[in-house]
Amino acid sequence: MRTWTPQQLARAAGAELARRAGSSPGAAVPGDGGPVEGPVRATIDSRGAGPGELFVGLPGARVDGGRFAASALAQGAWGVLVAPEHVAAAAAVAPADAVVLAASDPLDALQRLATAWRRALGAQVIAVTGSTGKTSTKDVLAAMLLAHRRTVATHENFNTEIGLPLTVLSAPPGTELLVLEMAMRGAGQIAELARIAEPDVGVITNVGPVHVELLGSVEAVAAAKAELLGGLRPGATAVLPADEPLLEPYLRDDLRTVRFGPGGDVTDADLAALELGFGSAHMRLNATAALAAARAVGVEPSGTVEIALSAMRGQVRHLPGDITVVEDCYNANPMSMRAALDDLQRAAPGRRVAVLGDMLELGPDAEMHHAAIGDHAREAGIQLLVTVGAQAAAMRGDRAVAGAAEAAVLVPGLLEPGDTVLVKASRGVGLEAVVAALVGAAEAA
Repeated sequence: MRTWTPQQLARAAGAELARRAGSSPGAAVPGDGGPVEGPVRATIDSRGAGPGELFVGLPGARVDGGRFAASALAQGAWGVLVAPEHVAAAAAVAPADAVVLAASDPLDALQRLATAWRRALGAQVIAVTGSTGKTSTKDVLAAMLLAHRRTVATHENFNTEIGLPLTVLSAPPGTELLVLEMAMRGAGQIAELARIAEPDVGVITNVGPVHVELLGSVEAVAAAKAELLGGLRPGATAVLPADEPLLEPYLRDDLRTVRFGPGGDVTDADLAALELGFGSAHMRLNATAALAAARAVGVEPSGTVEIALSAMRGQVRHLPGDITVVEDCYNANPMSMRAALDDLQRAAPGRRVAVLGDMLELGPDAEMHHAAIGDHAREAGIQLLVTVGAQAAAMRGDRAVAGAAEAAVLVPGLLEPGDTVLVKASRGVGLEAVVAALVGAAEAA
């Protein structure tokens, strides 16, 4: 956005330029002003708003962010975008070089602004969603692309109707590729994100019993994920798993469809020219999806791919005593749990230990799913299973505790030299406390 004037930015956002740079404090000055450069990015956190940033004051359930516009301006923000009722207070304290924009719906204005900037960049957009593996696939794809094209990818969990626009608006001029992760909490959300992003390539990693509590069935989950296909323009590319019949009803004749995985157009054999730094089956499957997407935008990666996985999504920690900890605490569902247990079975040379917590939002079949994971853990040769949480107790582990704090006290004392420990649960369980306890115990030893 740095290349835009405040007037251009206001038009792109569908907002009113209530105060432009150079106005006297407190004055509302519409119309054209001097050649003022635009912001470099947008933020919704007034605490981090600084020079070159546009603070967007979003109304929330508890706090209206527009109330903090003055604070953002005091910290040197380029300007603020707020609801009309906050304009007077912001303009009254705005420095001479600050801009105040007004919009009746600041979130809608933020999203409009992102779409306009996406178009101005002229970058190709790859959208990634799925029941599991979407973040890892995004991370692998970004690593494949960065060596070839100027790429901006979703950071951490900036994958919602707020985070995705912020990601787009963080892209500097000259960006060639945007890799955007799309989260889904309910019907209609992926469609909303696709409208903002206007993707050229849509990747659906898989469909599984995730968010069933909200949507009612796996079929409804598939329909929600398939909203990404509906948001693709004619001639765009859909990258889909080769073995997912639930997506078949949503295929379109005017899309180019590429399938990944066993029996697909891109398989594990296509990864032969790459050094990925991991050997787990589910991560290699994610890598085939990433490779299919990279090829869809004309990139053919080769050699070593330097991948920085997002936090708590399978990072491996090597501790004293030849203890290996797999930190996979950000998300969990029956699909990802099975995959992680299978990888533990294949990779662990010594005793296999699993600390597994609740898988949330599984609906009325939650107990059945947790019991099945316990059975799978035993089939996978897990020699010590510690369950964390009321739902996880249905896995019938060797030890059961109520929460992460109790597990953090218990688990360090159970380990032996040579153990490999998988720590996995839904984010709400907070099992990173167990990993922190293991690291702390190792450092204190």
